[in-house]
Amino acid sequence: MPESDDLSKPYWDGLREGRLRVQRCSACQAWQFGPEWICHQCHTFDPAWVDVVPQGRIFSWERVWHPSHACLKGHGPYLVVLVELPEAGGLRMLGNLLGDPLQEVHIGAPVTGVFEHHSHPFPHTLLQWTTPT
Repeated sequence: MPESDDLSKPYWDGLREGRLRVQRCSACQAWQFGPEWICHQCHTFDPAWVDVVPQGRIFSWERVWHPSHACLKGHGPYLVVLVELPEAGGLRMLGNLLGDPLQEVHIGAPVTGVFEHHSHPFPHTLLQWTTPT
């Protein structure tokens, strides 16, 4: 889990408050994630942080059988999804798909963000994804 810094603080604060924030350029209106000091499109400084609805569609996915990071050892299998956010101009972000790790996953399936609050080893919130029931 990355440490919050001045650049990513609005994102992590938003998750803690149950809001998904991504950046949008005030000059050219381009959307972007992860956090950057400049717009990827027009190179204007200080893109604005905008709240978006945490709903999208699965653009791609992967079932992880053998986690490579030491802190995830013994936690496989799990599902990682690349979610496309239509409200944010088709911006894509990665996350875990909750539920049965052996479930069928379909490209284009709708997903909703879930804010998962943790207290250990320090207080933090993660954005996870779930399919409608």
